[in-house]
Amino acid sequence: MRETLERHPSSSLSASEVDVSIERDARRENGSGSGSDAMVSREAGIEDDVTPKSNSGDGSPGISGKTLLKVNTMPMQKSNIDQLESDLSQPKLERSKTEVHKQKFLAEEAAKIFDDNISAHRKLKLLNRIATVKDDGTVEFEIPVDVAAPLGIGPKEVSHDIIEEELLEATDLQDIPPLQIVMLIVGTRGDVQPFVAIGKRLQDYGHRVRLATHSNFKEFVLTAGLEFFALGGDPKILAGYMVKNKGFLPSGPSEIPVQRNQMKEIIYSLLPACKEPDPETGIAFNAEAIIANPPAYGHTHVAEALKIPIHIFFTMPWTPTSEFPHPLSRVKQQAGYRLSYQIVDSLIWLGIRDMINDLRKKRLKLRPVTYLSGSHASESSVPHGYIWSPHLVPKPKDWGPKVDVVGFCFLDLASSYEPPESLVNWLKAGDKPIYIGFGSLPVQEPAKMTQIIVKALELTRQRGIINKGWGGLGNLEEPKDFVYLLDNCPHDWLFLQCKAVVHHGGAGTTAAGLKAACPTTIVPFFGDQPFWGEQVHARGVGPAPIPVEEFSLNKLVNAINFMLDPMVKKSAVELAKAMENEDGVEGAVKAFFKHYRPRKTEPESEPEDSTVFSMRRCFGCS
Repeated sequence: MRETLERHPSSSLSASEVDVSIERDARRENGSGSGSDAMVSREAGIEDDVTPKSNSGDGSPGISGKTLLKVNTMPMQKSNIDQLESDLSQPKLERSKTEVHKQKFLAEEAAKIFDDNISAHRKLKLLNRIATVKDDGTVEFEIPVDVAAPLGIGPKEVSHDIIEEELLEATDLQDIPPLQIVMLIVGTRGDVQPFVAIGKRLQDYGHRVRLATHSNFKEFVLTAGLEFFALGGDPKILAGYMVKNKGFLPSGPSEIPVQRNQMKEIIYSLLPACKEPDPETGIAFNAEAIIANPPAYGHTHVAEALKIPIHIFFTMPWTPTSEFPHPLSRVKQQAGYRLSYQIVDSLIWLGIRDMINDLRKKRLKLRPVTYLSGSHASESSVPHGYIWSPHLVPKPKDWGPKVDVVGFCFLDLASSYEPPESLVNWLKAGDKPIYIGFGSLPVQEPAKMTQIIVKALELTRQRGIINKGWGGLGNLEEPKDFVYLLDNCPHDWLFLQCKAVVHHGGAGTTAAGLKAACPTTIVPFFGDQPFWGEQVHARGVGPAPIPVEEFSLNKLVNAINFMLDPMVKKSAVELAKAMENEDGVEGAVKAFFKHYRPRKTEPESEPEDSTVFSMRRCFGCS
């Protein structure tokens, strides 16, 4: 999240609670003779089970006379996404044969994944040939060495060679009639904070803003002056799940019910957030537009049911591009970058399809959407805004006018912050310190990590501030005069007092460090954090990222020494100066109204792609 769930538990890998009629309708629409409720597990492959199931009383409905896909949740050394071909009463493929299959993968085969005339069963087989879910939760796939051109499977965004519509001027924003806007935001505080800033700016222009997020952040939202509505889900549980599983796949069957319950709480709270009165004041609220981040899951489906516009904002790339791969994928050849978004999109959809269709049918009164049916046909119809600086990651040339890079969105917390006297005195007592902290992310071995941090500071003769965060860092056997333990402090104030920062790589924390001209070391846990680590390193403002499982004394010492290089500091200052005049909050507001279209006033015939589902529109991990 930003401190990201980053920003995302996405797959609940269980075939429970599948609605029979929805499945039957989906099969009919998809032209498939077999069920397609595949669930993905990082710890095991998915098997095709042709034995009819009965209701076993474990929460999974009895579905007889149809093919089901079940998850083998026992740990395996190597974990293929799907074992369909090998488990259909045939011996399992040897690794070498699997590699042969992958080497024979052609662009024409990949195109079949998005062909409505291909059955879901065949699509799943094809996915098994193409991709593997690795132990770190990323998706790896290979393409032939003789493929040179980008694999542009699915429609591409329009190039910016076409002149884009100009952003609205401030005077135009003042003239827009007041709207009731709901923000559906899932994640940790770092995810919520940029939207608090955007919401406050929308209020300045006369709009009524309700920020719907987890109850943990009620006081934070209300103190900022926005209306609050509670969404389901506990960000601490979600963050812990994501850290443990390195992404969107559960590590064992015991976690499946927990994760599914979290997801259900989220998606079933979205519709009430858009239309129910304020729970405390009783004042009526009817959303006229939705702003959401991808971890809100069912947001686009709610917008479809209410017939109101939606705008997706996110802190990691989720729109296909040929310039860099999906942050949750592993693909070395540029020819496969664009395809990586569609592969990840398809795999995540496997894990949540039943819950989304249950929501559509039972709560939203909409038709179910079919597995991978035209999954990318309407991507350009939903505007996307990306919350990062174009000076760090420029807008890809193959992103069209419906996609904006608006800049980092900062919320001013420094001006009203009163630091404790002990911190002020400690800062005055010596050189600027190095900040080390991992925000809302739980650390698996906090005592060991604390020892490494303290020893690294000692060896490099640096002072350090350790942020305890949710991870429980900083339990020292005895106090150290060169270490200050901190509970919570606004980054926009704190980082200005530091010479360098070490953190998990959430987009918001990364932005705050770069704005303060701090050389940055990123220790990614999951999601888009490795992506930001790579971008920081590529820009010359920090060392190569250190994955949390590789965190060691030697690597931290080397990273600190890298950040102390005067040339690295010079690069950090140059980047901060380039970002100085950016106003990402204003950019986000302008992007929203540039694409805003009023509520549909008359019933319209259902477009061909109305049931199209894109995981990028439904899922989103600073």
